[in-house]
Amino acid sequence: ARLRLLDPDRFHNLEQFEREQAGYEPIAEAVDLLLSDSPLPEDSGARLLQRLGEARSGGLVAAWNDPKTSPAARREAREGLIAMLLDRHGTGRVLFRNTRRRIEGFPRRELHLHPHPLPEEYTPYLRESGAETAATLTPERLYGTTPGRPWWSIDPRVSWLVTTLRRLGGEKVLLICAHPDTARELGEALRRLEGIDAGLFHEGMSIIQRDRTAAWFADPLEGCQLLICSEIGSEGRNFQFAHHLVLFDLPLNPDLLEQRIGRLDRIGQRQTIQIHLPYFEESPQETLLQWYHQGLNAFLHSGTAGQTLFQQLAPLLLQTLEEPEPEQVHLLIEQTRQARHQAEARIERGRDHLLEINSCRQPLAETLCRQLEESADPHTLADYSQELFIHLGLEVEEHSSGSVIIRPGTNMLVESIPGLPAEGLTGTFQRHIALSHEERHFLSWEHPLIRGAMEQVTDSELGNCCVVTLHHPRIKGGGLLLDLAYQLECAAPRALQAGRFLPGTRIRLLIDQHLKTLDDTLDPETIDSLVQPLEQTAARRVINALRQPIGRLAEHGEQLAATRGVELAGSAIATMRADYTGELQRLEALRRVNPTIREAELGELREQADALHRHLEASRVRLDALRLI
Repeated sequence: ARLRLLDPDRFHNLEQFEREQAGYEPIAEAVDLLLSDSPLPEDSGARLLQRLGEARSGGLVAAWNDPKTSPAARREAREGLIAMLLDRHGTGRVLFRNTRRRIEGFPRRELHLHPHPLPEEYTPYLRESGAETAATLTPERLYGTTPGRPWWSIDPRVSWLVTTLRRLGGEKVLLICAHPDTARELGEALRRLEGIDAGLFHEGMSIIQRDRTAAWFADPLEGCQLLICSEIGSEGRNFQFAHHLVLFDLPLNPDLLEQRIGRLDRIGQRQTIQIHLPYFEESPQETLLQWYHQGLNAFLHSGTAGQTLFQQLAPLLLQTLEEPEPEQVHLLIEQTRQARHQAEARIERGRDHLLEINSCRQPLAETLCRQLEESADPHTLADYSQELFIHLGLEVEEHSSGSVIIRPGTNMLVESIPGLPAEGLTGTFQRHIALSHEERHFLSWEHPLIRGAMEQVTDSELGNCCVVTLHHPRIKGGGLLLDLAYQLECAAPRALQAGRFLPGTRIRLLIDQHLKTLDDTLDPETIDSLVQPLEQTAARRVINALRQPIGRLAEHGEQLAATRGVELAGSAIATMRADYTGELQRLEALRRVNPTIREAELGELREQADALHRHLEASRVRLDALRLI
C-alpha cells in the first residue's frame, strides 16, 4: 500500500511485485560472478541469455567465458553484461541507494556501558501490573506521576552524568532521552545541583528556539557543552562536530535507536563515536540493552534489518521484557542472532546488493569526482567572491577561521541581491566546515548568493560598454574596431534542461571599419592586456563623431551573430535528436523484457524531444557587452 502511494502505475499488483523481488537474487549472483572475474557456469550463462533476450548478450557471454579473450575485451564484455542486466531487470529505474559498506568516511563506534543499581523508589512502579512495557523503560516518568522527592534526586544516572561532564572537560556531549518532560527536568536539575547551563531541545519549543539552541551548542567558543534532546532531537538534526552521545534511556524501536546514533554518525564526523549508556541493572532497560547489543549488534554497526526483526520478534521481545528470566533472555538473543544473519545474507544476495551496484558505477563516479574537485577549489571561489562582493558594495567580515559574515552594505550598487537576507548570513567556502556547522551556508558556485551576485553583474548594464585605445603591430593606427559579445539564449522551461544541449553560449565578434572580422586574429586576453581606457570627455567626443560608423558596425555584428546562433542551435537540435532517439530505442527494447516500463514514459519522452526542438529552434542572440577600440 505504501509503494502504491508513491507510484500507483509502477506498484499496482502485490503478487507481481513479490515475483519481481524474488528475481533480483539470481541477477545479483550473476553480477557477483562477473565482478569477481569468475567464468559463468552453464546454468548462469543460460539464465543471462534468457533474461536479456538479445543476440548481443550471447556474444558477450561467450567472450567472457573464453580464456583466449584479451583483458580489454573481457572488461568490455563484463561491463556490457552488467549494464544490460541492471538496466533491463535491476532496480535502478526505481531506487537508488548506497550502503555504508561501499562508502568511505563513516566513523567507528565504541560503546561504554555504565550499570547502576535500580533505585528502591522505582521498584514498585515497575512491578505494577498496569504499567505498559514501553513505560517501564523510563521509570522516572512512572515515578514522576506521584508527589514526593523529584526523580532526579534519587536517580544515580544524574550524578553519573555530572561526573562524566567534568571528566570530558569541554568536549561536546549530546544527550537524548525519550520524553520532553525528562529533558526539561534534567536540565533544571543540572542547573540547580551543579550550575551547569545545558541546552534544551524538545517539541515544546518553537522552531526558532530550537535553531538558536542548536547554534549555541555548535559554537566552539561560547556554546554549551551539553545539549539535552527529547526524541525529536534525533530526527533531522546533525551534530557531527560532537562525538560523545549519551543515551539516557533506550527506545523500543530499533529504527529510533539508529536515528539517535545517526545524529553523530554521519559523513563529516572525524572522531570515533563514543556511545555512553547508563542503565539500571535487573530491569527492562538491561534486557533491552542485551537484545540490542548481543542480538542485533545495533550499537556498533548500522544494520539494515532491525525494523524487520523487531516486527518478527516483537511478541517474544515484549514477553521477555515483562518476564526477564535468564532462559527467556538467552532464547530471545539466540533467535535474534539467527534471524539477523539470515536477513543480512538475504539482503546481501538480493535487492540491496543490486541497489548498491547500480547506485555507484565506480569508473564513472571517479571521473565525476575528479571533475567536481577541479571545479570546487575553495580558494579560487573565495578570492573571486571577495572581489565580487566588494565591487557590489557588500560588507564582508571574518567570522572565524574559514568562515565569513556577509551583510548588505550602506553603499550597494543594487537594492538587493537574491540569496542574501536583510540581516546577512554566515557562510564558509570549506565543505568540511559546513558539514560540521549546519547553520552556516556552504558557499559554492551554485549557492543562491554567488549566483545572484554574478547575475547582478551579467544581467545589468554595469560595465557592459567602454571606450579604449589599442596599440598593436598588426592593427593600423587611426582605425576603428568594435568588440562585441553576444549571448545565445534558449528560453526553455527549467524542467526540459535545455542546457544539456545548448548551454549559455557566448559569441564574440571583433569587427574593423571595413566590416572584416578579426576575432580569430586578436583574442580577448591579448586585447585586455594591451588596451588603455580613454578619458570620459574624450570618449564622448569619439562616440559623437563616429556615431554613424559605429551603428553600421553594430548592425553588421548583429547579422553575423544571428547567423552563428542559428548554426549553433541547429547543431544542438541534431545532438538532442540523436540522444532522445537512442533513449527511445533503449526504452522500447526494455519494455519487451521489463514490465516496469510504461507506454506513458515513451510518450513523455517524445513530447520532451518535440518541446526541446521548438525551444532550441527559437533561441536568440542578445548583445551582452561591447567595447569600442
